[in-house]
Amino acid sequence: MTSRRVTAGVVPDEMQPKDPAMPPASSAQPSEPVLTGRTLRKGQAHRIVFANEKGGTGKSTTAVHVAVALSYLGARVSVIDLDPRQRTTHRYVENRLATLEKRGLTLPTPECEVFRGEAPADLMAMIRRMEANCDFLIIDNPGRDDPFARLAVENADTLVTPMNDSFVDFDLIGQVDAETFKVKKLSFFAELIWEARIKRSRVTIEQQRPEMDWIVVRNRTGHVEARNQARLQKALSEMAKRVGFRVTQGLSERVIYRELFPSGLTLLDKGHLGELGTSHLVARQELRALVKALCLPAFRPAGELELA
Repeated sequence: MTSRRVTAGVVPDEMQPKDPAMPPASSAQPSEPVLTGRTLRKGQAHRIVFANEKGGTGKSTTAVHVAVALSYLGARVSVIDLDPRQRTTHRYVENRLATLEKRGLTLPTPECEVFRGEAPADLMAMIRRMEANCDFLIIDNPGRDDPFARLAVENADTLVTPMNDSFVDFDLIGQVDAETFKVKKLSFFAELIWEARIKRSRVTIEQQRPEMDWIVVRNRTGHVEARNQARLQKALSEMAKRVGFRVTQGLSERVIYRELFPSGLTLLDKGHLGELGTSHLVARQELRALVKALCLPAFRPAGELELA
């Protein structure tokens, strides 16, 4: 197995956060602390897998921002990019390190590698190697179905499925009636996750890992017509009960996310982005709320850290 590696930057000592209001996406989301739930077991990283077989949903953008956010919290974060051709996540981190070197900056940066293995065993070996030295291991799946993507899903502690707020994207999870917009049946991706969770239940017992937490993240909601948005919310709520996922707001449609890619910077890198407008400040709030909504385990005994 071979992989392409990006070395992580240095995590600063201090954070400067403000605690945002939680989005009304899930009643199960606590307001404090930012990282909640179980405490990480010694030598065991929490695996966060970003998966959606449809492209263009903001999957890699969301994965990178979550990775950097956790790095800002002081966590050791490693990322595996499972798409060796496009390697969008890896390119983002490459751009970030190039910007830091050019400007002489030191900012929190996750370690990132591209998976180029040829067998499922290669991927599992890479996962075990990388998670031995981190608190959170993030895996960014390609926007397609392949054996490695399925294996990553089966090994997810937290599974994140970003989707655009449209029935085109919803069709990946469930099919709706054309007249009533009520869910008729599960789609292939939801069935795949269902099967993965059955396999996962065995791992939960054998390896003492947590049950898989599946979260559907609604991205790019800024320009969605209100009636359509309400229909989507109703359909998602129905599917959530049937399949067992949580729903939360993600990153809305903002040019800033696309503009930041060449520099590798994120909305958390304030002081290095120039003057931030109101839209940018709201986008930072969205990211903080998203990290809280993931309900990730504390990686320190107290776990009471806040995000700048």
